[in-house]
Amino acid sequence: MLAKRLSTILPQMTIEEALETTKIHSVAGKIKNPVGLITQRPFRKPHHTISDIGLIGGGSYPQPGEISLAHNGVLFLDELPEYKRDVLEVMRQPLEDRIVNISRARFSIDYPAGFMLVAAMNPCPCGFFNHPEKTCVCGPGVVQKYLNRISGPLLDRIDLHVEVTPVSFDELSSAVPSEGSRSIRLRVEKARKIQRERFSNREGMHCNAQMSKSEFESNCQLDDAGTNMLKMAMNKLGLSARAYDRIIKVARTIADLDASQCIQSNHIAEAIQYRSLDRGNWGMVQ
Repeated sequence: MLAKRLSTILPQMTIEEALETTKIHSVAGKIKNPVGLITQRPFRKPHHTISDIGLIGGGSYPQPGEISLAHNGVLFLDELPEYKRDVLEVMRQPLEDRIVNISRARFSIDYPAGFMLVAAMNPCPCGFFNHPEKTCVCGPGVVQKYLNRISGPLLDRIDLHVEVTPVSFDELSSAVPSEGSRSIRLRVEKARKIQRERFSNREGMHCNAQMSKSEFESNCQLDDAGTNMLKMAMNKLGLSARAYDRIIKVARTIADLDASQCIQSNHIAEAIQYRSLDRGNWGMVQ
């Protein structure tokens, strides 16, 4: 449910994004809109039986795969450990470079792959590992084997790790209205506006996730408190250099949502909280 709602809080596509997305879907023969121009951000949710070619693209006459069809939108993988290991591993390079190269004997083609990956999974096969009320019935080593279906390098490339705890009956039946997507989208659009202005002199760059090393150093300066906090987290959790960069980028985005020009220690602290599934804690029984 959360994944499906994500596209409703993302900013409207620019004309450049709409044209690029439409071209990809046109090549794949997916255009069904009589107007011809795709204006809604794609939301792709392939089944876990998909092949690596179906996900990444290819074939005798190379076609865009699901990751390219999700360009400028969301790729949702439900029950992540159920996907074949080789299918998941082919996403590592596109997640890093935001582009996928398909090479054949006679030619090579590049497809855009600037998608937002959203994945969901149970904590164990029975679904009750670390449940506050129910007991996990999985045998010894089963939980570790289940979680190890997701490799460390792939997990390292996912910015936010969020544990969704069970919702109580009182919360489900509450009549108190919650915050709607429209108000959340306004905050997101304000943050994106800040980022577009930040990268206005960089063609093709419009959000923090696309920052190169030069922009990273000039736009993500930390104060002493934030630096010490991040250093402590790196040492305690055994985080990688990639995780270090992603924590700071997430903190930069949190600061933008907070309309803060500088990254403060509370922004770093919140970003670190979203690395709860890094290899230091992955599969460890609490």
